[in-house]
Amino acid sequence: MEDITNQIFDEKKLSELIELKESTEIENFFEIVPPFETARIFSRLDSDEKEILLKILPPEKAADLIELVPETVAAEILEDMNPKDAAAIVTEIESNERADIFSGLDEEAVNAILFEMDPEEADDLKLLSSYSSSVAGGLMITEYLWHYESEKVTDIIDDLRKNQEIYSDFDVQYVYIVNNQKVLTGVLRLRDLLISPGIKTAKEIMIKNPVSIDHNTPLSKLDEFFEKTGFIGAPVIDSDGKLLGVVRESDVDEALIDKSDETYLKTQGIIGGEELRSMPLLKRSYRRLSWLTVNIFFNIIAASVIAAYQDTLSQVIALAVFLPIISDMSGCSGNQAVAVSLRELSLGLVKPDEVLRVWLKEIGIGLINGSALGIILGASAYLWQKNIYLGIVIALAMALNTIIAVSIGGAVPLLIKLFKADPALASGPVLTTITDMCGFFLVLSFATMMLSYIS
Repeated sequence: MEDITNQIFDEKKLSELIELKESTEIENFFEIVPPFETARIFSRLDSDEKEILLKILPPEKAADLIELVPETVAAEILEDMNPKDAAAIVTEIESNERADIFSGLDEEAVNAILFEMDPEEADDLKLLSSYSSSVAGGLMITEYLWHYESEKVTDIIDDLRKNQEIYSDFDVQYVYIVNNQKVLTGVLRLRDLLISPGIKTAKEIMIKNPVSIDHNTPLSKLDEFFEKTGFIGAPVIDSDGKLLGVVRESDVDEALIDKSDETYLKTQGIIGGEELRSMPLLKRSYRRLSWLTVNIFFNIIAASVIAAYQDTLSQVIALAVFLPIISDMSGCSGNQAVAVSLRELSLGLVKPDEVLRVWLKEIGIGLINGSALGIILGASAYLWQKNIYLGIVIALAMALNTIIAVSIGGAVPLLIKLFKADPALASGPVLTTITDMCGFFLVLSFATMMLSYIS
């Protein structure tokens, strides 16, 4: 086998292996690469390469890759795959992860994949998908051990031995005990199971009236529950007391982090709360621009307070009306780029020294969004003063400052991270200062050059 050691962080090497369909070497490639690098490399492949790769790998290995990328990306990949191939991979993904991914699929893809799955697993997935991801039912897993209270110890142990390959993937702490209606009646510690006489029933040795969680318990209450009890997991029941699954503290913690990340992205104007630079350019542009176009009109309204005094102000003051607008709008564009860089850094999809790559990706967004915002603001300047040259000055300043802002916003978090500082704390102030300075300079310098036309 060709030596991969010097190529382990190189997506080009992986692309070559995919083209040659070298399944053994591909598996060896991923065995060497750390998980955080795997996510980054996999995300850089184009859609065709991802599909071929997932077909080449065994379903369990393909599932490991799918679980490393964000749910939105995973959903797009599975949606483009043959339903039978997608079902084989989905079956190997942990139940609560499946539900999160399925929430991003269209109805046709969901039905096609469910049709190819084992009926029992398909029913579990339907149940999990019916819940919000912010309640216990949406966070629980369905891979857990349960037995009827009438079963004997020896029968339960025989079952564990017989299905050891299946259960080896379970996060086993307890055996959950139910009655004939599958109502939770107790829990059984593995230690108690192993040391108890084989003729005893589960009901005789189980811990009765166990603590459980209602399936509609919200995320905030789950956090309080685990903080108070110190449990690593708890059974989830429906309104009739029937056992549905198990929710783990680790999944609750992860959900809280994801919610925090999504909230932050939304506050920065990323519509949908998720964006990665591997997404299509126009889709990314729409997610940012849809918020920015609304925000610019709010800024114009605020500036109209100053414009109300236009009869007493000189032409220079007319320019000053647009200074806070350009400054603020450029800051908003830059903050969106900051948010995406912070997100990709947290997911391990970008390295701090990849400043040039991020800058090139942001230039495309800056050109599109800067042009759109420049036209809107320039047209507003023209309609207000009926001076085309004033409109040109404002439009050019807006467009250029947007390009500068997204370039800085995308790169600054990486540079700050490179110097071992916290990018979340420092990126905002750095961006605001630079965009304000550049915005003022661009407006005033362009106006100076065209003063005879706008005065």
